[in-house]
Amino acid sequence: MIGSIPGITTASTATLAAFGLISCSGWADGPDGSAAVRAAAAVTGGTVPKPVWRPCTGLPAPDQGVSQARYRCATLRVPLDHADPSSGTIGIALMKIPAKGPGRRIGSLLFNFGGPGGDGVDTLAQAAPQYATLNARYDLVGFDPRGVGRSAPVTCVDDRTMDQIAAEDDTPDTPAEETAYLARRASYARACEARSGRLLPHVGTLSAARDLDAIREAVGDPKLNYFGISYGTWLGGNYAHQFPGGVGRAVLDGAVDTRLNTADLGLQQAAGFQRALVDFGAACAKLGAKSCPLGGDGESVAAATGKILASLDRKPLKTSGGRKLTQSLGDTGAAAALYSKQAWPYLAQGLVDAVKRHDGTLLLMLADLQNGRKSSGAYANLTAANTAITCADGSDRYTVADVRRLMPAFRKASPVFGPSMAWGLLQCTGWPVKGDDAAREVSAPDAAPILVVGNTGDPATPYAWASALVKSLGGSAALLTLKGEGHGAYDTGDPCVRRVVDSYLLDGLLPAAGATCG
Repeated sequence: MIGSIPGITTASTATLAAFGLISCSGWADGPDGSAAVRAAAAVTGGTVPKPVWRPCTGLPAPDQGVSQARYRCATLRVPLDHADPSSGTIGIALMKIPAKGPGRRIGSLLFNFGGPGGDGVDTLAQAAPQYATLNARYDLVGFDPRGVGRSAPVTCVDDRTMDQIAAEDDTPDTPAEETAYLARRASYARACEARSGRLLPHVGTLSAARDLDAIREAVGDPKLNYFGISYGTWLGGNYAHQFPGGVGRAVLDGAVDTRLNTADLGLQQAAGFQRALVDFGAACAKLGAKSCPLGGDGESVAAATGKILASLDRKPLKTSGGRKLTQSLGDTGAAAALYSKQAWPYLAQGLVDAVKRHDGTLLLMLADLQNGRKSSGAYANLTAANTAITCADGSDRYTVADVRRLMPAFRKASPVFGPSMAWGLLQCTGWPVKGDDAAREVSAPDAAPILVVGNTGDPATPYAWASALVKSLGGSAALLTLKGEGHGAYDTGDPCVRRVVDSYLLDGLLPAAGATCG
């Protein structure tokens, strides 16, 4: 994500639609005491306890005509520390949509929709119709990774404080602003340690991959069938490295190049968002000056967008709800709309509203969507989980001097989004957990063939990362390319991508080398 939540992003159109944490009775739980120790002993004794599936409660309301009657929910207990059974257990929230036929049931298909910090239960509940073809022969299974949503969530600050953090300046221009920015970062890290200190060392990808294998065993599958998007490709790749013999059919869509350090990830992501902004601008300009009074081509619209967002630093805009649209919120809202081509009209209208009506309501709604804020003012724990997992997954720790040194490169990569992403390099500075670079390892030459999918117009996980992940995985990993726009490929709805991916997951057929859609 960019702006107030730096990192890899929540993944898809589906994720953007399914934001906000809706409580589900009996699911949200953290590390417990003696009973958990006994349960952990049972887990590590070689048998993962079977989840007890019950009708779900508290899921997001479905679209009209969609029934959730078949949905089932459960909690799977896993060790807090997989290396230490005496650490107790945490609960991993699961949601299952049983295979409906026709055809022979293959097994379960586990989803991770991205993040890090994105939930899987609510997202699958809302996105399930997109995977109806796969649901014929797979039980679709969503889960909230450890530290996320209902699975022992990392907590740091209250909702009012989150409003302040999301709105405050994340591109400091003066010494006073810089001091305030650094103080806010340090205060946030202290709050996370105070509220979730025992959990923080155990929420990274290394532990989440082991949870994946526990879920695989719990649902009774000999191999893990998996669909990972964005950060979910990182998690899936690390699973393949740790458990190469456990890989069944795996799709990694919107790939991350885990070999890159945090600065290079950020630089390439900044360039990706800038490219997407120019592409949006070109589409907007084609509508004509009446519908898009921002410029006559992609570059001019992108430049105008940058000026509009930069002006918010001096003069935030009013919104219908009474909150102000600040520069950081404006940047986040604009970036949110670049995840999906379907959201481009909302960005265009939001920019026009800002210029002509001095109204930031629509851009603020987009920012809230990206930040996991519901209309009620309640936040999902997306920011907290994103930071905790990101900082657990690597040892990179940057200084203000690093930010200043790298700022010209970030500005060159994206005049609009680069500065906030450069300052975002300080996300893990002062974090109480050191981080483990082993989480970046995804080599799995002995695993079953894995299908990696990349979108040439992807802003958040640039296309080059897809071929890099294929190389890192090794073995028989294959690449499918979509010449399109937006984050990820399958959720764009492209019929060619869906046909190829479905054929692989349902029939085990990999595409030919160089396969391209669009």
